[in-house]
Amino acid sequence: MGAVIFVFGVVAGLVYRRLKAEAEIHSKWWRVRSEDITMTTQSSFLSSRSHGTMVYVRKPKVKSISLDRAFMLEMKHMRDITCQNLTRLIGVCPDTNNVCILTEYCSRGSLQDILQNESIQLDWDFKLSLINDIVEGMHYLHTTSIGVHGRLTSSRCVIDSRFVLKITGFGLNFINEVHAKKQHVENMYVSLPELLWMAPEHLRVYPPRQISQSGDVYSFAIILYEMCTRTEPYTAEIWYQSLDDTIRRIKRGGTSVRPTLKEEEHLPSIVNLTTCCWLEIPTERPSFSNVATSFRRLNDRSCINVLDVLLKRMEQYANNLEGLVEEKTQAFIEEKKRSEELLYQVLPKSVANQLRIGKSVNPESFDSVTIYFSDIVGFTSISAVSTPFQVVEFLNDLYTCFDTIIEHYDVYKVETIGDAYMVVSGIPERNGTEHVRQIARMSLTILRSVRQFMIRHMPETPLKARIGLHSGPVCAGVVGRKMPRYCLFGDTVNTASRMESNGKAMKIHISDETKTLLKSFNTFVIEERGKIEVKGKGSMTTYWLVDEITRQNDGFALQMPFTLR
Repeated sequence: MGAVIFVFGVVAGLVYRRLKAEAEIHSKWWRVRSEDITMTTQSSFLSSRSHGTMVYVRKPKVKSISLDRAFMLEMKHMRDITCQNLTRLIGVCPDTNNVCILTEYCSRGSLQDILQNESIQLDWDFKLSLINDIVEGMHYLHTTSIGVHGRLTSSRCVIDSRFVLKITGFGLNFINEVHAKKQHVENMYVSLPELLWMAPEHLRVYPPRQISQSGDVYSFAIILYEMCTRTEPYTAEIWYQSLDDTIRRIKRGGTSVRPTLKEEEHLPSIVNLTTCCWLEIPTERPSFSNVATSFRRLNDRSCINVLDVLLKRMEQYANNLEGLVEEKTQAFIEEKKRSEELLYQVLPKSVANQLRIGKSVNPESFDSVTIYFSDIVGFTSISAVSTPFQVVEFLNDLYTCFDTIIEHYDVYKVETIGDAYMVVSGIPERNGTEHVRQIARMSLTILRSVRQFMIRHMPETPLKARIGLHSGPVCAGVVGRKMPRYCLFGDTVNTASRMESNGKAMKIHISDETKTLLKSFNTFVIEERGKIEVKGKGSMTTYWLVDEITRQNDGFALQMPFTLR
């Protein structure tokens, strides 16, 4: 009776374990609905928030998933992974045309990103710690029912917030195989960069993709090369021509077709380990079990406290972060300076500073300013025989010349419209009657520069300008919000425009008000033009500004303003 009870108990236990295992296989713990995923972009990851958890989302090129027993069994194997150096599977969204794989989110990015970021300093203590994480993770993976990674690259080594390296992209062959086939079809005539990490024996039969534990060891060796040199595989070799050529060389075989590592330039023990791991014959490569043993012996990992390693990583990262923050701060200051300079070119400095601090700029009235207008004589004819690009090039050259000249005077360029150029002095900073002298001197200098200006696409055509000046009261203020402009209003603006339009080529036409102010300086040569009819103003007596003289050596001498070519 006791024997019967014992046998019955054993059978019941086995049945219970069997039923429990089947229940785990058919469990829907992994299922995630698409509406539970909220997408956001953060760092180099496409991430989402599922059930309050930040996760990494990958969308393979798979339209649908067959939810059969093989799929369920693989999901159970993925759930059984408990190694801290392998990313956890959070779930899968099996919705048709929206298949997503959700895995653990690692905020520090991939190992490839870190190695290629020159601003991050990595000493060998930090590198050895990361290498140890890869070894531990792969050693554990090779002992599980999954058994092999098959797609190991530096981009599939990610680092979490605690500076622990974790391997991702393993398992889920039911999805990865379909994804790899579609990827190959889409890139049939182009080699994929990730093939540089694939073992030669697998490259020779690719496609379809072959995987093996010895192939993982080869991929690990390529990552070790990246850790040593911080460069992409093979790109530093003198024989490197292209990705396709490199893949062909690797397929042909030979230990000479490997990236170059010199013991005197890197850690000798790591160089020797790398050389062993990328041997041509797969059976001669060490297993990850042997690599783990050798690595612990080489690096004496058993004598290092885990807390010390973590603190070392945090210190290293803090130093890198401090340098990165300093670099970003300097870049921000330089960009802010460029933005301010650009703003000062659009608006007067005092007005721009008020707008920057959020203050409104109230309109102001000015009792006396001098306004300059000029345009190009025959501009329509020049445009008719020029291409649009030639017209833009011509005006850009001319106004660059004018802009350089006005920097030497107390003036503000209001705007340019086509071939019209408008400048004012006396606003927004009042300068007494100095505004008329500043504009007059600027006009004489511009006229001299026009005489020497050469149109690039029409070098034989002389350039002629018409200039008009007028002095009087104006009102000024900022108009617009999206593209604010500092604008002038009043009859003075209209009169200055009439002085220009009623002037003559290569002459400076001035009003009686401007002439009266200039006379007070007693240095300008002015000729009376006489009375002319001005639209909207009637009959006006106007003048020509000829030149400026200065007293030198107790006599009068003609001043020669500088000319810019």
